[in-house]
Amino acid sequence: MNLQKRIYLIDLLRDYLKKNEEDWKIAKTLATSKNPWFTEHFIQLATDNIIDNFLKKEKIEKWVHHYYLNDSNTPKNIGIVMAGNIPMVGFHDFLCVFISGHKQTIKFSSKDDVLLKHLILKLNEFDKEVSDFIQTSEMLKGCDAYIATGGNQSAIHFEQYFNKYPNIIRRNRTSVAVLTGKETVGELELLSTDIHTYFGLGCRNVTKLFVPKTYDFIPLLHSFSAFKYFRDYNKYSNNYDYQLSILLLNNIKYMSNESTLLIEDERLYSPISVLHYEHFENNIHLTEQLKNNNQIQCIVGRDYLPFGKSQEPDIFTYADGVDTMQFLLSL
Repeated sequence: MNLQKRIYLIDLLRDYLKKNEEDWKIAKTLATSKNPWFTEHFIQLATDNIIDNFLKKEKIEKWVHHYYLNDSNTPKNIGIVMAGNIPMVGFHDFLCVFISGHKQTIKFSSKDDVLLKHLILKLNEFDKEVSDFIQTSEMLKGCDAYIATGGNQSAIHFEQYFNKYPNIIRRNRTSVAVLTGKETVGELELLSTDIHTYFGLGCRNVTKLFVPKTYDFIPLLHSFSAFKYFRDYNKYSNNYDYQLSILLLNNIKYMSNESTLLIEDERLYSPISVLHYEHFENNIHLTEQLKNNNQIQCIVGRDYLPFGKSQEPDIFTYADGVDTMQFLLSL
């Protein structure tokens, strides 16, 4: 299967997703029933990002040209351990391996084992040769290299299992926003999508704000109103009620719009339904600190990644800043 054929098959996959055919609708419904965090809206949001930012033919060709891809490399077998925190979060790894010409053996997360598996079956329908390049397995053994994504505890095990092989091992990360207090209503609404999309479960979700000493939180809280419907979801609502009870029992000051809790806290990571904030004085010093922090995936703000863009990675956006395609080509 040469490079042009692989690009052609990916183009067919994009057309399939755009048409939203009945069997894809069924797969999305099944994914939602297996994992209630994967709402129909958020699955479609992930699908649209894949269509627009990963699978457009001109973007694929630019990507291929950037790495001078050809068919001269001997295919290796790449083991992929996929995360399951947001819908199809491992799609970019899958695409990198497929376009690079390597084979792959995928271990899906039990939280997200419907959508991408369905798309792989669809690729097999397009061309039976795909089955020689893409396999799935509950156990990853005998691969030539590994890409594994999980939490910090999982990463310790991955390092033990895969340290004898070339590997990319990803740990917990989160995203932050730096505010000036001069943001427009529109910018705050876009920031709210950075915070709330996928219920805040992704590493590109903003879980911590850095604000000036005199920051007025009222406009920010108003911007959260578009996501008040989260309280209609039992899993989210239970988290909110639990976190609120903890704050009340411990007499901790908080702000809320009745669906998102805002508290002052130095920690980067915040629980579901909670957003942390911290005051800062020196923007230059803060920027230096944040850019050197390997727990941060994205920094959102006027001088950083634009508001509303944290959940729109493109084909050249690599998790943790590690160039997956370059890694694959170096094997």
